[in-house]
Amino acid sequence: MSPRLSELHPYPFQKLRQLFVGLTAPAGLGHINLSIGEPKHPTPEFIKDALVANFAGLSAYPATQGSDDLRSSISDWIAQRYGITAPNPASEVLPVNGSREALFAFAQAVINTDVAYKPVVLSPNPFYQIYEGAALLAGAEPWYVNCTAETAFQPDWDSVPEDVWARTQLVYVCSPGNPTGAVAKLADWERLFALSDRYGFVIASDECYSEIYFGNDKPLGGLEAAAKLGRSSERLVMFSSLSKRSNVPGLRSGFVAGDAKILEQFLLYRTYHGCAMSPTVQAASAAAWRDEAHVLDNRKQYTAKFQAVTTKLASVLDVSLPDAAFYLWAKVPGGDDLAFAKRLFTEAHITVLPGSYLAREAHGVNPGAGYIRIALVAPLAECIEGAERIVALLRS
Repeated sequence: MSPRLSELHPYPFQKLRQLFVGLTAPAGLGHINLSIGEPKHPTPEFIKDALVANFAGLSAYPATQGSDDLRSSISDWIAQRYGITAPNPASEVLPVNGSREALFAFAQAVINTDVAYKPVVLSPNPFYQIYEGAALLAGAEPWYVNCTAETAFQPDWDSVPEDVWARTQLVYVCSPGNPTGAVAKLADWERLFALSDRYGFVIASDECYSEIYFGNDKPLGGLEAAAKLGRSSERLVMFSSLSKRSNVPGLRSGFVAGDAKILEQFLLYRTYHGCAMSPTVQAASAAAWRDEAHVLDNRKQYTAKFQAVTTKLASVLDVSLPDAAFYLWAKVPGGDDLAFAKRLFTEAHITVLPGSYLAREAHGVNPGAGYIRIALVAPLAECIEGAERIVALLRS
């Protein structure tokens, strides 16, 4: 077996299960799970209908590049959503089986270990754990860029030493961020683009939460930022997904878009990887990307939950409405996120994810320590009850 497998850390939810071993929840109090970021809103009927109407696609092998129709629907959506020139569907858009699969595979295709130095992959910290695993299994060194309240939960690029930048081949960006919900501003992108121009690294922009936001301020995307700054998509690839946008996490459907030269090589990698999307799923995905009404309804449901819950929790926790996404990043009383998560489970039968499980100790600090991630994915009434239990517990 590959020795690199031994470098992988247990996934956060595996750690959470171990944390709760031997703990007993209150008898008669129903469990409220606010830990996992899995969309729970019903899948729109028209997407189900599109799947059923295209069952004939199951009888054919799919092309790795996907259908012309799917790539065109994605290209049109990008142009409409971000107000930019539509990417070329033939060379700048590639369907993938969910952004998670693609974010991992991308590092395997990008990282070049045939060099005289140890390649570096930069990741925000806290972070989506796939970034780290992708870097390790690609033979690179993960390097964590802390995101703290002092930096508005954006990566502090200026904290990265010159010698690390010189070895950096890939930078993961997550905006809106998991777990903080922070959105990168144009100045953040301008700084990162300048660094990419100087050092030549590729930017992987994870934007799977882009359609869950509040009010009219749409989160800025990587390709959009490049266009606003008069740049091309050179060394820039965005990743998006239908999972959160359209409540179809089981569909495993997303896309990558951006630099045509990079995508040409990524397509070659994927052809051998054997990860083509089913024609049935492709047809349903094209229908989903062409419809915005269900996305608006989805956003209204999340807005209602955040409006009902945030103020309640803010009365007992250091927490506020995020820029976007469906998480609350709450600072816990006393600063011990593990003890607080156990207390919520044993006294209120609520499961949240300790922030320290979503980060690594880097540069003398674990920036997730002292926080919990609360995923507002459950039905409205359940989210409200969960918030009320937390308030009652901390006021008792």
